[in-house]
Amino acid sequence: MKQLILVTGAGGQLGEAMAAQFAARHEVVALRRHELDLSDANAVHSTVGAVCPDVIVNCAAFTNVDGAEREPVLALSANAWAVRTLARAAVEINATLVHFSTDFVFDGTQERPYTEEDAPNPRGTYAVSKLLGEWFAFDVPTHYVLRVESLFGGPRAASSIDKMLRMLQQGEEVRAFSDRTVSPSFVDDVVAATMSLLERRSPSGLYHCVNTGWTTWSSLARELARLVHLPNAPIKDTRMADVTLLAPRPRFAALSNRKLLDEGIDMPTWQSALARYIDGVRPGSDRGQT
Repeated sequence: MKQLILVTGAGGQLGEAMAAQFAARHEVVALRRHELDLSDANAVHSTVGAVCPDVIVNCAAFTNVDGAEREPVLALSANAWAVRTLARAAVEINATLVHFSTDFVFDGTQERPYTEEDAPNPRGTYAVSKLLGEWFAFDVPTHYVLRVESLFGGPRAASSIDKMLRMLQQGEEVRAFSDRTVSPSFVDDVVAATMSLLERRSPSGLYHCVNTGWTTWSSLARELARLVHLPNAPIKDTRMADVTLLAPRPRFAALSNRKLLDEGIDMPTWQSALARYIDGVRPGSDRGQT
């Protein structure tokens, strides 16, 4: 059934992809930050009431992890209080709320992939702000909170993985953590999973939405180099302890997407995602060079 979808944060990497791909099957109202300031509660309630969407997909976020330590008020405003406002607006019109969170809600001390049942233990302002956002989203009777991680791809291609690819293609040295483990999330697969949850009317709740498997950043860089036929690309393994980081990062941040699979949504492997991403950015492809 065709639904009216309001996408907030439509100017960002995830939001732009979400709006574009949802529009092929649903009616979409996509609003960028300058069109709807989520820190303005009156504007949010007025806009949501006027549009009266079936679903609000919130892709707006403060994603600068280190910047959140320098500007905690801005991080909390975007990642927590704005979600509270959207949640209240969604309740008023009986809309479904989709919100995206992060692996950073975990401390990274585990040695197996985190599940939705594992207790969060955020470290740092960004992580705390994102966990608060989750809690506010839970207040909406019908909600989907999707934890994504190391997003890449999409029209804007502005993530760490996108930048790593550009550096490899330009012959620059890539320094990548050999001791930080992640489960990357391809934007196209996140959008598809989100659409599936909504169209299947899956149970409300928290879902990990990442590509299947996990890898270190240095192994991911080498897989990227292999895919673009640069076997001798300068990739330097780096340890987290050797880099000064303002905000702490979870060392082992792999997420299990078993709950999605139980809903019949089989997320492709991260290797498959990288290969499809590379195919999409080759010269002559539909997306063109990023």
